[in-house]
Amino acid sequence: MEPRPRSFYVLATFFVLFLAFLYGPTITIAILSFQGPSGGLTFPMRGTSLHWFRDLFEQQAVGDIWGSFSRSLVLGLMVMVTTVVVSIMGGLAFRKRFAGSGVLFYLIITSLVIPSILVSLGVGLIWSQAGLNVHWSTSGFGAQLTWTLPFGLLIMFAVFNRFDPSFEEAAHDLGASPWQTIRHVVLPIIAPSLIGVALFGFTLSYDEFARSLLTSGSYNTLPLEIFGMTTNVTTPVIFALGTLTTLFSFIVIGIFLLIVWLTDRRRKRSGSDAGKGLV
Repeated sequence: MEPRPRSFYVLATFFVLFLAFLYGPTITIAILSFQGPSGGLTFPMRGTSLHWFRDLFEQQAVGDIWGSFSRSLVLGLMVMVTTVVVSIMGGLAFRKRFAGSGVLFYLIITSLVIPSILVSLGVGLIWSQAGLNVHWSTSGFGAQLTWTLPFGLLIMFAVFNRFDPSFEEAAHDLGASPWQTIRHVVLPIIAPSLIGVALFGFTLSYDEFARSLLTSGSYNTLPLEIFGMTTNVTTPVIFALGTLTTLFSFIVIGIFLLIVWLTDRRRKRSGSDAGKGLV
């Protein structure tokens, strides 16, 4: 067996350091969340218990943890559905050149490079000047779409650039209408990518802080609530909250990966059944 080159060990060390930098703070918070009842926010730990997790489900002296969580969840689902629908429509529209398509594309990209806090400030000012109520479900929803839609559209552009139009031509030759072609041919083929767009839309919205800061009104989303807690909460209950929200994020990602796996398995089974039918 040939010895590994020195570059392998250099890259392996860099990768391990990257993982430690990425997950180290999260692991530290998870460990500290199991402090005993007299524990503080730092090491060394004073016993181990589930005290601070139980404290989360009791009446809180400060903050609205579960209310903010429910708002972030609802807002994330709203953003996810809107991002998927608009991304599909935009991807289909950009398959053919139309007047202003180039300008529109660069406007979409520009939304990604504008500082998030400026977007939040601009949306909040527009709502206020228009006499509209600044609220997480209206102005907050619009501000977050400026973040999620460009990602969804860029994914759809890449997907449709690789899409083979012969599948649609075959469906048309068999008498399928445009809607039937999209429903029974296009959507099943791009389904894994749509699941990815949905995951992007939900997670980007659920974790967004800057674009929600000046657009959520009187009711905080979960990231805003956690930020507020850092200024007035001096117990490991904030670590317990961080551990649960991180676990929730992993569960969401796991659900989406399971959906992708089931979709891929179903598609392979359908192709196998079709092949048997031809034989």
